[in-house]
Amino acid sequence: MTKRFTGWHFTAIIVGFFGVIIAVNVTMAMFATRTFGGVVVENSYVASQEYNGWLEAARKQSRLGWEIKPGLDAQRRVLVSVNVEGAKVSGFARHPLGRAEDLPLTFGDDLRSAQALPPGRWAIHLLVRHGKDEARLIEVVP
Repeated sequence: MTKRFTGWHFTAIIVGFFGVIIAVNVTMAMFATRTFGGVVVENSYVASQEYNGWLEAARKQSRLGWEIKPGLDAQRRVLVSVNVEGAKVSGFARHPLGRAEDLPLTFGDDLRSAQALPPGRWAIHLLVRHGKDEARLIEVVP
Protein backbone atom coordinates (compact mmCIF):
# COMPACT_ATOMS: atom_id res chain seq x y z
CA MET A 1 0.00 0.00 0.00
CA THR A 2 1.31 3.47 -0.90
CA LYS A 3 0.85 6.72 0.99
CA ARG A 4 -1.47 9.37 -0.37
CA PHE A 5 -0.03 12.45 -2.06
CA THR A 6 -1.47 15.33 -0.07
CA GLY A 7 -1.43 19.09 -0.29
CA TRP A 8 1.38 19.17 2.28
CA HIS A 9 3.58 17.08 -0.01
CA PHE A 10 2.90 19.42 -2.93
CA THR A 11 3.60 22.46 -0.76
CA ALA A 12 6.92 20.98 0.42
CA ILE A 13 7.99 20.25 -3.17
CA ILE A 14 7.11 23.77 -4.39
CA VAL A 15 8.78 25.48 -1.42
CA GLY A 16 11.89 23.30 -1.82
CA PHE A 17 12.07 23.95 -5.58
CA PHE A 18 11.77 27.72 -5.29
CA GLY A 19 14.04 27.74 -2.22
CA VAL A 20 16.83 26.17 -4.28
CA ILE A 21 16.24 28.64 -7.15
CA ILE A 22 16.34 31.63 -4.79
CA ALA A 23 19.46 30.35 -2.97
CA VAL A 24 21.34 29.88 -6.28
CA ASN A 25 20.30 33.34 -7.51
CA VAL A 26 21.39 35.02 -4.27
CA THR A 27 24.72 33.17 -4.33
CA MET A 28 25.40 34.12 -7.98
CA ALA A 29 24.43 37.75 -7.32
CA MET A 30 26.85 37.91 -4.38
CA PHE A 31 29.70 36.49 -6.48
CA ALA A 32 28.92 38.92 -9.31
CA THR A 33 28.87 42.04 -7.15
CA ARG A 34 31.98 41.14 -5.15
CA THR A 35 34.30 40.40 -8.07
CA PHE A 36 33.74 42.95 -10.87
CA GLY A 37 32.31 46.44 -10.67
CA GLY A 38 30.85 46.13 -14.16
CA VAL A 39 32.06 49.43 -15.59
CA VAL A 40 34.01 49.01 -18.82
CA VAL A 41 33.12 52.44 -20.22
CA GLU A 42 31.30 55.25 -18.45
CA ASN A 43 28.91 55.92 -21.33
CA SER A 44 28.38 53.18 -23.92
CA TYR A 45 26.70 55.54 -26.41
CA VAL A 46 29.67 57.93 -26.43
CA ALA A 47 32.04 54.97 -26.69
CA SER A 48 30.15 53.67 -29.72
CA GLN A 49 30.52 57.07 -31.41
CA GLU A 50 34.29 57.01 -30.85
CA TYR A 51 34.76 53.40 -31.99
CA ASN A 52 35.83 54.14 -35.58
CA GLY A 53 38.38 56.66 -34.31
CA TRP A 54 39.80 54.01 -31.99
CA LEU A 55 40.08 51.58 -34.91
CA GLU A 56 41.96 54.15 -37.01
CA ALA A 57 44.32 54.91 -34.12
CA ALA A 58 44.98 51.16 -33.77
CA ARG A 59 45.75 50.88 -37.51
CA LYS A 60 48.11 53.86 -37.31
CA GLN A 61 49.84 52.35 -34.28
CA SER A 62 50.20 49.02 -36.10
CA ARG A 63 51.82 50.74 -39.09
CA LEU A 64 54.52 52.17 -36.79
CA GLY A 65 55.89 48.66 -36.29
CA TRP A 66 56.98 49.31 -32.72
CA GLU A 67 57.60 46.33 -30.48
CA ILE A 68 56.66 47.22 -26.90
CA LYS A 69 57.13 44.58 -24.22
CA PRO A 70 56.44 45.43 -20.58
CA GLY A 71 57.55 43.21 -17.73
CA LEU A 72 58.51 43.27 -14.07
CA ASP A 73 62.00 43.21 -12.62
CA ALA A 74 62.94 41.48 -9.34
CA GLN A 75 61.71 44.48 -7.27
CA ARG A 76 58.34 44.46 -9.15
CA ARG A 77 59.14 47.68 -10.98
CA VAL A 78 57.79 47.90 -14.51
CA LEU A 79 60.48 47.50 -17.16
CA VAL A 80 59.56 48.39 -20.75
CA SER A 81 61.44 47.16 -23.80
CA VAL A 82 60.90 49.28 -26.94
CA ASN A 83 62.62 48.89 -30.32
CA VAL A 84 62.69 52.69 -30.85
CA GLU A 85 65.64 54.78 -29.65
CA GLY A 86 64.72 57.83 -27.58
CA ALA A 87 61.15 56.74 -26.85
CA LYS A 88 59.48 58.25 -23.77
CA VAL A 89 57.15 56.11 -21.67
CA SER A 90 54.43 57.13 -19.25
CA GLY A 91 51.51 55.26 -17.76
CA PHE A 92 49.72 53.87 -14.77
CA ALA A 93 48.86 50.53 -13.20
CA ARG A 94 45.26 49.55 -12.57
CA HIS A 95 44.01 46.65 -10.49
CA PRO A 96 41.96 44.43 -12.86
CA LEU A 97 39.00 44.30 -10.48
CA GLY A 98 39.16 47.91 -9.34
CA ARG A 99 39.91 46.95 -5.74
CA ALA A 100 42.83 49.37 -5.44
CA GLU A 101 43.48 52.90 -6.61
CA ASP A 102 45.33 53.45 -9.90
CA LEU A 103 49.08 53.83 -9.41
CA PRO A 104 50.78 56.46 -11.60
CA LEU A 105 54.06 55.24 -13.09
CA THR A 106 57.02 57.46 -13.95
CA PHE A 107 59.82 56.08 -16.09
CA GLY A 108 63.47 57.07 -16.27
CA ASP A 109 65.73 56.98 -19.29
CA ASP A 110 66.27 53.25 -18.69
CA LEU A 111 62.48 52.77 -19.17
CA ARG A 112 62.12 51.34 -15.67
CA SER A 113 59.40 52.66 -13.36
CA ALA A 114 60.44 54.47 -10.21
CA GLN A 115 57.53 52.84 -8.33
CA ALA A 116 57.25 49.16 -7.50
CA LEU A 117 53.90 47.42 -7.88
CA PRO A 118 52.22 45.84 -4.87
CA PRO A 119 51.75 42.05 -5.02
CA GLY A 120 48.99 40.74 -7.26
CA ARG A 121 47.86 41.10 -10.85
CA TRP A 122 47.94 44.58 -12.39
CA ALA A 123 46.94 45.95 -15.78
CA ILE A 124 49.75 48.20 -17.01
CA HIS A 125 48.51 51.05 -19.23
CA LEU A 126 51.39 52.51 -21.23
CA LEU A 127 51.76 55.48 -23.55
CA VAL A 128 54.97 55.38 -25.61
CA ARG A 129 55.93 58.53 -27.53
CA HIS A 130 58.64 59.30 -30.03
CA GLY A 131 58.33 62.67 -31.74
CA LYS A 132 54.74 63.08 -32.92
CA ASP A 133 54.09 59.34 -32.99
CA GLU A 134 52.55 57.51 -30.06
CA ALA A 135 51.48 53.99 -29.18
CA ARG A 136 49.24 52.75 -26.40
CA LEU A 137 49.36 49.36 -24.76
CA ILE A 138 47.56 47.56 -21.95
CA GLU A 139 49.27 44.47 -20.57
CA VAL A 140 48.33 42.40 -17.51
CA VAL A 141 51.29 41.36 -15.37
CA PRO A 142 51.21 38.89 -12.47
